[in-house]
Amino acid sequence: MEHEEKFAVKREIWLPYYEARSGARVRLFCFPCAGGSALMYRDWQENLPPAVEVGAVELPGHGLRMREAPLREMDALVAALLAGLSPHFDRPAVFFGHSMGALLAFELARALRAAGEREPAALLVSSHRAPQLPNPDRTNHTLSDRQLAEKIQRLGGTPQEVLEHPELLELILPTLRADFEVLDRYHYVDAGPFAFPIAAYGGIGDEPLPRAHLDAWREQTAGRFTLQMFPGGHFYLHDVAPLFLGTLSQTILRSVSGG
Repeated sequence: MEHEEKFAVKREIWLPYYEARSGARVRLFCFPCAGGSALMYRDWQENLPPAVEVGAVELPGHGLRMREAPLREMDALVAALLAGLSPHFDRPAVFFGHSMGALLAFELARALRAAGEREPAALLVSSHRAPQLPNPDRTNHTLSDRQLAEKIQRLGGTPQEVLEHPELLELILPTLRADFEVLDRYHYVDAGPFAFPIAAYGGIGDEPLPRAHLDAWREQTAGRFTLQMFPGGHFYLHDVAPLFLGTLSQTILRSVSGG
């Protein structure tokens, strides 16, 4: 136990599972969904090509940083990401975000552009409507604990044993509520499209997110845009992991090769 605690203290807090790869050509930064953590991407490194280095992002108040207070406002979260991840933007990067993570990745890319820093080679967004589309419901963070638990159960992605365990639910709901507050309070401001490519992904069975809401991401780039749909719901990327990661690999490598 003592060894584990010392190891935890020495971890890189923003990229806790990061492992350098000799010969890697691109660093893939992965941003989690609402209530999620870097753990959801921990296995990606072994399932992506050697040329890709995975940096699974751990947000304050999530996962291994559970003891920290979660941030509840997009600008504050993006500022923290910019400061915390800036040492890792020393090689070509690609941003991937699932659900809330897609919006975080998008806003971080805009912050890099505004600061005159190197932008990602591509933005890969999953299971989230384009940011310029209106949010149909800004009340999720005000739901009761029971309603919040029911909502994440409908979305899937949360193990049933967590949903049925009151003590575990009590641990994750405050973080989830803080993330929903970030989403509920988010207001899009037009800043012009990116020059780099954007690829959007979604689940065919994700009924609250129609294909048109994903296709609208094309307005955010003057470069190449692609949209691909996969079998499954909001968390399709778990349902068809080998198929999805194979597609993702091709897109990442194409973005840094200029193909």
